Amino acid sequence: MHSRPAAGVGLALLSAVTFATSGTFARSLIEAGWSAESAVIARVGVAALVLAIPALLSLRGRWHVLRSNAAAIGLFGLLGVALAQVCFFNAVRYLPVGVALLLEYLGIILVVVWMWLRHGQPPRRLTIAGSMAALAGLAFVLDLAGTADFHPVGVLWGLGAAFGLAGYFVLAGRVDPRLPSVAMASGGMAVGAAVLLLIGLTGLLPLHATFGEVTFAGQATSWLVPIAGLSLVAAVIAYLAGIAGTRILGPRLSSFVGLTEVLFAVLIAWLFLNELPTGWQLFGGALIVAGVALVRLDELRSPPTAAPAPVTSEPELALDGR
Repeated sequence: MHSRPAAGVGLALLSAVTFATSGTFARSLIEAGWSAESAVIARVGVAALVLAIPALLSLRGRWHVLRSNAAAIGLFGLLGVALAQVCFFNAVRYLPVGVALLLEYLGIILVVVWMWLRHGQPPRRLTIAGSMAALAGLAFVLDLAGTADFHPVGVLWGLGAAFGLAGYFVLAGRVDPRLPSVAMASGGMAVGAAVLLLIGLTGLLPLHATFGEVTFAGQATSWLVPIAGLSLVAAVIAYLAGIAGTRILGPRLSSFVGLTEVLFAVLIAWLFLNELPTGWQLFGGALIVAGVALVRLDELRSPPTAAPAPVTSEPELALDGR
């Protein structure tokens, strides 16, 4: 009886730690001359192909479900995959990985605002307190006192990633329950990769890639190492573990455990990139994580009405930085 929740927590933590590696893997490619857009295309394109087989198997006899959800999958691929990841990978060009991810996580607060303005669901006291804590933490993360390098372009990219993450949650919450999660993940990543590639071929997005040695964790290695890490570790394993963990724990509790992704990302960037935010930024990051945790905690409580929860009703796809 107790082994299933423990297994669910373990899978959710595995999903968080593997997703947390994406910024570190991407940094090695970007520093070697890859554009953020090329790194995203490689990541989600390979992952979509790997997940295509289980996705096709899950859809046997239910192709009409795929057809009826084509628009939703396309929009999910544009916002939740392409926009969120391109903005996040561009943000890590200018900011520490942990800071970029903290900015992206503000997307959860944006969902609260969206549900209030669009659906008339005012936030409750705990959500308001969490949102205020997150915004206060943002001031410290941006280091408005000027004790660390401030990169406005990186901040704008990070906030763009927050909008993408908000779109991810809103769209995932509207997914047809008949559509298998692995099909949603594979289809969304395929759409994201295809759209970015097509726009890049027109010259509107920069597409650069180098196919020689890159520096990862202070060591020279093949470019295939971070590509494999991005696509297999930070996408395939992360998504599958997140889906399995969510089915055991439920969407709200698993997404609560997924907040540990921020902590893992800071730790991984410190170990492999020797990159650590300033003391004030770490304090601000703690406020943001605490604020988002309060919002999540408020969602775990029974809603006062039958209205849908502020974030998602079935976010079986784990958080993506990203």
